[in-house]
Amino acid sequence: MVDAHTFFEQVDSMDPHAVGKFFAEDAVMVFGNGEPMVGRDVIVAGNGAFMLSIKKLSHRLVNEWDLDTTTIVESEVTYLRRDDSQVTIPAVTVLHADGDDDLITHAQVFYDPAPIFAP
Repeated sequence: MVDAHTFFEQVDSMDPHAVGKFFAEDAVMVFGNGEPMVGRDVIVAGNGAFMLSIKKLSHRLVNEWDLDTTTIVESEVTYLRRDDSQVTIPAVTVLHADGDDDLITHAQVFYDPAPIFAP
């Protein structure tokens, strides 16, 4: 099972390599309706590219459900955009970890990123 608080602290640190340490080598991550990112290196690169498009982000965990090897987190995510304005959007993240090492094998983030990039 994934420690959601620690995971999102690392996401909020904006260090994609720190985030990557939570993922299995062959993990899959999907944001919204985007194409799946397959493999830890691709996930690190994809998260890094996204993090370059904003100045900062912060997750407030609203609810968390742990079911066997799956953690589901409802959150409110505040983004500091490149123009210094902020937007907060709701998100639900499903993190599935297989094996004894608790590394994420599949992550799905349900959110609408449009407000982050709206004028």
